[in-house]
Amino acid sequence: MSTIGNFDGFQPVSLKQEGDDQPSETDQLSVEEGDPGKDPMSKQISRQPSMTKSTLYPNPYHRPYISRKYFATRPGAIETAVEDLKGHIAKTSGEKIEGFWLLTEIDHWNNEKERILLVTDKTLLICKYDFIMLSCVQLQRIPLDAVYRICLGKFAFPGMSLDKRQGEGLRIYWGSPEQQSLLSRWNPWSTEVPYATFTEHPIRHTSEKFLEICKLSGFTSKLVPAIQNALKSSSGSERQKGLMVLTEPILIETYMGLMSFIGNRNKLGYSLARGSIGF
Repeated sequence: MSTIGNFDGFQPVSLKQEGDDQPSETDQLSVEEGDPGKDPMSKQISRQPSMTKSTLYPNPYHRPYISRKYFATRPGAIETAVEDLKGHIAKTSGEKIEGFWLLTEIDHWNNEKERILLVTDKTLLICKYDFIMLSCVQLQRIPLDAVYRICLGKFAFPGMSLDKRQGEGLRIYWGSPEQQSLLSRWNPWSTEVPYATFTEHPIRHTSEKFLEICKLSGFTSKLVPAIQNALKSSSGSERQKGLMVLTEPILIETYMGLMSFIGNRNKLGYSLARGSIGF
């Protein structure tokens, strides 16, 4: 049912406001120590450490070494990608865009792939975007009225699997896995897989902006109502069952996992700065 097309640092903070002539805690202590008229008890109290002492921390979202590696975080990169996709939708279908997200797709061989997802009133678009050349490489269109099941849960693997991952994800079904051919199931480059699995992008904590567009819960909260509305407006008795949203483990059937082990450890599925290579 889906179609694929090609196309640092700390900042000093002054704790003394302008116009504030009150002495600091250290100054007050020195004044009290120099005053012989004060009794010992008041000196002891004045020497107690302040309970309102402030510690300077950097921005909790600012992780410069991570944000500089991924080309998606470069100024204007994600905005250019979204504008390109909006322009494509306006020219081809004119559908209403509900939102966009930057997530990580996990294929049926446990390989991570950087993806931009757009939800319209009729379609889910999964875009492979080259953030280095700022161009759309591949675009997969999934009709929302074809989606019949969504699973949320932790990743699960066969007991003999050697390459397991932790964390949680989301899987979208628009076809039956039982009808998937054996060839496409064991082909790591197959595009005939009737489902897609996603998890949060590694850069989600680099800034507040990316925390918003890389959040899996935000994507789910927009996707589910869009699918339900599409199913209501679609015709056909096969759509009367509605959408099933389940909480269950997401099974990834990989065993050796050598290909995904090498690819995921080196982030080969991302537009990433990999340093200078030369002699």
